[in-house]
Amino acid sequence: MTAVTLDPRLTPARPDLAAHHLKGVVTAERFVAGEPHRVIRPATPVRGTPDPTAPLVTEALFGETMTVYEIDVEGWAWGQLDADSYVGWLPAEALVPAGPVPTHKVAALRTPVFPGPSIKLPPNELLSFGSRLTLAGTRERFAVTAEAGFVFADHLAPLNAFEEDFVAVAARFLGAAYLWGGRSSLGLDCSGLVQVALNACGVPCPRDTDMQEHAVGAPVAFSGDLGELRRGDLLYWPGHVGIVEDGATLLHATAHFMSVVREPLGAALARIEASGTPLRSVRRL
Repeated sequence: MTAVTLDPRLTPARPDLAAHHLKGVVTAERFVAGEPHRVIRPATPVRGTPDPTAPLVTEALFGETMTVYEIDVEGWAWGQLDADSYVGWLPAEALVPAGPVPTHKVAALRTPVFPGPSIKLPPNELLSFGSRLTLAGTRERFAVTAEAGFVFADHLAPLNAFEEDFVAVAARFLGAAYLWGGRSSLGLDCSGLVQVALNACGVPCPRDTDMQEHAVGAPVAFSGDLGELRRGDLLYWPGHVGIVEDGATLLHATAHFMSVVREPLGAALARIEASGTPLRSVRRL
């Protein structure tokens, strides 16, 4: 068999196990078809190895789906997220077999889920922006969901309703904590912020910065003159991405401030270059 180089982050294949559709493409001891599941926990950590101390590689939001190829004896599920094809391990207790197709998504930064139609009840959990739900009906000002509970109806939007300005979506996360691998309003990283904001506008976006740099928008020549940049331009450094909010401001999730911040554009470019990572590319949608 001719050797094929595949990105392990996007390829459900290990020496002992691989997805059935990869038979003839990769070498593995056995191949399985996989089973569809959906996430029933908010901001579920996805890791590169089945170890609770392993670094976070991404997060799966409530209602997202995953093709599961293995659940091991220690309760770890290994599979591939359907939304962005990312492969990893997450706790099997966060999954159930795929059920009703989601109809709505959380449009607020986050929303509480109540056990009944009252804001005075202690909420069961908080769901982040982009989480997916199946509506079973309405009761007063609440949406009754098939899998979670009661959610304030105005915090939801139909799954096929899209935002128009991804920069404005990203700005809603200002002040959110920086979290490596995060994708939720409780914490997210630079590429997670871009992915969540673009997805909200119906624009497909890979998970990591190097993937985005080759897949999102089109390259733009940049001489260093800030006047050449436009709102919505994506600036890529090795391992980092920021969003041009306007001619004077960069919006990004950064470990430098451990937060999603607005930073003066010129100062940010100079600061990041001074750290030894000059700007590598500009992409424009």
